[in-house]
Amino acid sequence: MLYLYGTIYGINLQQQKNIIMKKLILTLGLVAGLSALTIAQEVHNANDGHGHGAATTDNVQPTSLADIKLDKTTHDYGNLKQGDNGECEFKFVNNGKEPLVITNCMGSCGCTVPQCPKEPILPGKSGIIKVKYDTQRVGGIYKTVTVNSNAKSGTQTLTIKGNIEAKPVDVAFPENQTPTGAPVEKKG
Repeated sequence: MLYLYGTIYGINLQQQKNIIMKKLILTLGLVAGLSALTIAQEVHNANDGHGHGAATTDNVQPTSLADIKLDKTTHDYGNLKQGDNGECEFKFVNNGKEPLVITNCMGSCGCTVPQCPKEPILPGKSGIIKVKYDTQRVGGIYKTVTVNSNAKSGTQTLTIKGNIEAKPVDVAFPENQTPTGAPVEKKG
């Protein structure tokens, strides 16, 4: 049969044997490689101490008992004039059972500068996050401040929005000045 196959496709018997041998070697190599991978892997279970599978109570970090409750998460400036005061405040309370530590406050761009308390806020106490927006920039405002802390509620995102209108341009027109000195007569 091999001879018949070769004569139909114009392949001689030796070439047919070489092709079959190559396929056989490739197949055997593939089987040997997969077998080696299977044997090399160790059997693990969830409690073997390698940190995979079911979690054990020894490695679980307790959830923070601090929490932050904000009076608002969005401040709407409405319409401001260019150069107006762009400051606002977000008040909050630590309604958790351990001190609240704010680790980072970051504005979404350089025109939004937040100022957060550096000291821990004790349970039941309040604090203020101040945000200053650069009102020299004309146009719509939609910026965010990201507040990272140890609060169990996680990262908070504060939003400021509004519109900055260009201040009117004061164009000084020259006043009509009365001529000084003696009148000039034309002689003719």
